[in-house]
Amino acid sequence: MSHRARVAAVYLLGFFVDLINMFIANVAYPGIARQFTAPVSALAWVSTGYILGLTLVIPLSRGLAGRFGARRVFILSLTIFMFASLGAASATNLTTLIGWRIVQGLGGGLLIPLGQTLTYALYRSHERARLSAVIMLVGLLAPALSPAIGGIIVDSFSWRWVFVASLPLALLAWVLAFCWLPQTPREPAERFDVKGFALLNGGLALVLWGLTSLGESREWLSGGALLLAGAGLMTMFVRRSQKSTRPLLELTLMKDPLLRTGMLVYQCIPGVFTGVSLIAMLYLQNEHHFSAAQSGGLMLPWSLASFAAISFTGKMFNRIGPRALFIPGCLIQGAGIGLLALLSGFPAQPWLAVAAFTLMGAGSSLCSSTAQSGAFLHVQTQKLADASALWNINRQLSFCLGVTLVSVMLNILQIYAPQSAFRLAFIFAAASVIVPVMLCLRLPGREIVQELNQQSR
Repeated sequence: MSHRARVAAVYLLGFFVDLINMFIANVAYPGIARQFTAPVSALAWVSTGYILGLTLVIPLSRGLAGRFGARRVFILSLTIFMFASLGAASATNLTTLIGWRIVQGLGGGLLIPLGQTLTYALYRSHERARLSAVIMLVGLLAPALSPAIGGIIVDSFSWRWVFVASLPLALLAWVLAFCWLPQTPREPAERFDVKGFALLNGGLALVLWGLTSLGESREWLSGGALLLAGAGLMTMFVRRSQKSTRPLLELTLMKDPLLRTGMLVYQCIPGVFTGVSLIAMLYLQNEHHFSAAQSGGLMLPWSLASFAAISFTGKMFNRIGPRALFIPGCLIQGAGIGLLALLSGFPAQPWLAVAAFTLMGAGSSLCSSTAQSGAFLHVQTQKLADASALWNINRQLSFCLGVTLVSVMLNILQIYAPQSAFRLAFIFAAASVIVPVMLCLRLPGREIVQELNQQSR
């Protein structure tokens, strides 16, 4: 195995562990809700807390890697992650569980940007589309296997065991990182932007808290205030970044239309799917009496469709460009979510649920693999660390916002239209694909294809 293949293998294993912990908890929500008597908005924080922890620590990736070395930080992150997994499994109440999930996210949050930076630096620009296809193909194994395996674990043992299911893989990644990751030279320590870090993380936390509070019937005022405060902090962070010579995040990279559009599509498509998946698991188990294993097993057809979509993207990206892949992907996801709305109007029909998840898998993965392939196309090698941090914050935030927005929407609908809450939630989520379709219409077409053809010569 070549050196760059070994580095890529460690990165992919860390990516896999990250996704397992993002998807495996969904099938455990009904059991957690029964034990802790928790509403949907509170349950959402079991996933949101993990994703928030991931998001908060990513801005530190560039500075920590420069000061201590990427290999050492990667290994330390895995160590923290493994200890926090044991803490989540032993939680005695919902607050403690969410706290450990945040710590778990803080531990695992550096795995992706560090591994991605080390790996992408070893591949040339025209090789990155195929590399991205491999990354997405390996990454889809987690949402394919983890819900089904998690469902079997919940049915056979307890919801607690889903939080330690990834420990063997995390330990393997820890050993391989020791053996295969190269020692990177340390860079002179830069002055860390403490104020920018506080503004960014404070703003993200307040926005998510405010959105969650808006879903509670008696917390509209406090939710709105928190949301406005978070938006204010985020605005201050953007202004500070624009003035700084060495900002915490290099926001000027978003001037690249491919990177910017890829980030926005991630918010609207994979992010929304994460939220839809959460409420779909609750709906299927609570309303249609699916077992945890049956509802988790729906991710298997999702993953088969994802495999086909990602393989198609890897072959066609350089031929037809991102716009011709983005738009069909958005529409296919919308059709899949629309089938869930039909399912909520009839008695349990497993084939309809299978068809819905198949379409969502094809559409979501067509968009996410295209976004991953195109995002770094114009990024220079020396800017990869900055672009990777920006990309991964957006990726994690898309899952955070997707879970929060969809669960809050369901909470509001359960207050005002309880009989049709799930159906309306699925309809609104399906209609949201109009936004990314409009964004993608502005992307160049032939120019990108010509550029890719020239690079491959």
